[in-house]
Amino acid sequence: MNKKHMKLGAIAFVAWYVISRPEGAANLVNSALGGLGGAAESLSQFVSAIP
Repeated sequence: MNKKHMKLGAIAFVAWYVISRPEGAANLVNSALGGLGGAAESLSQFVSAIP
């Protein structure tokens, strides 16, 4: 399979997941964004601690 088919398959899976389980998809996005926020906070603290 080439990359184009993989991308289309991934998009189709995401669309199916959002349609079939919207609450689960919302929870997944919420936790992903929370994780990114935590990582950004940690990076900010690290950069602030550098003398």
